[in-house]
Amino acid sequence: EQSDDSSDDGEASGDTEMDFLRNLFSKTLGISGEKVLDELTLEGVASYIQSGKCKNIICMVGAGISTSAGIPDFRSPDTGLYANLQKYNLPYPEAIFQIDYFKKHPEPFFALARELYPGQFKPTVCHYFIKLLKDKGLLKRCYSQNIDTLERVAGLEGEDLIEAHGTFYTSHCAQYWFLLPSSPVSILLQDFPRCDLLIIMGTSLQVQPFAALVDPILGIISIGGGMDFDSAKAYRDVAHISTCDDGCLELAELLGWKAELEEMVKREHEKINSKAEEEQTNQSSGAAGKAESGKAESGKAESGKAESGKAESGKAESGKAGSGKAESGKGEVE
Repeated sequence: EQSDDSSDDGEASGDTEMDFLRNLFSKTLGISGEKVLDELTLEGVASYIQSGKCKNIICMVGAGISTSAGIPDFRSPDTGLYANLQKYNLPYPEAIFQIDYFKKHPEPFFALARELYPGQFKPTVCHYFIKLLKDKGLLKRCYSQNIDTLERVAGLEGEDLIEAHGTFYTSHCAQYWFLLPSSPVSILLQDFPRCDLLIIMGTSLQVQPFAALVDPILGIISIGGGMDFDSAKAYRDVAHISTCDDGCLELAELLGWKAELEEMVKREHEKINSKAEEEQTNQSSGAAGKAESGKAESGKAESGKAESGKAESGKAESGKAGSGKAESGKGEVE
């Protein structure tokens, strides 16, 4: 019994020390357990953004924000990428993205890359909502798992993005490598302690280490404790279940930005369509010009051949006439 009491005292002492460390780190990093939302709803989030207290928004996004653009996500049972890779005869779905498998069997990755290659897809409402956050001066950074470059097409630039799983934009030959200008790890250690609002869209947070970004450092000492949407202690986190595009439109409407967002999507899609039509016209004109050039060269060759034939014919006639003259001369001598 004395041993049990001693053990209980030790655990209590340990809890007190951990509480002290949590409070210390909370004060040092400016993190508190105070409730900042009026209500744990999308309306509460909108009200917080409008309050002026929310100035550093981080977005964490995954494949789900690009599905409405026509790019499949990974884990949907019937339509997801991993459910439709049988044609590549992989040992397991994830192998298509693993460098060791790629070095031995590059064909599946290149076939898939051709299907997903940029230029075929337009950014979604969700991509442009993130761009709108940037335009409003509210976006701290967007952390993306996607390789499709649609964040960049929507208008985000290098400093706005951490493309955690790489991207077609920076793809390169596997024989070469280069150092990034700044370490993503050092950036995230600066970003997340300053974050006023974290918006997670289009990802189930199943892939590590990306999923662990939700609680960098803090998870180690159990500050924050992960997501809590519906317990009696919930004070911070909000779950809004819808498609990514619909959720962004709903939040934009609550913020009074819906018309601006819809106009941005319409305007930017028209630009993309116009550029694509111009490129197609140029390609068609180039192909037609090449065909005409080839036809002209062919005609020139035929003309040259005809001229050559005419010259040969003239030479033959001349030779015949000369021969006749010689014959005539021979008769006169006799």
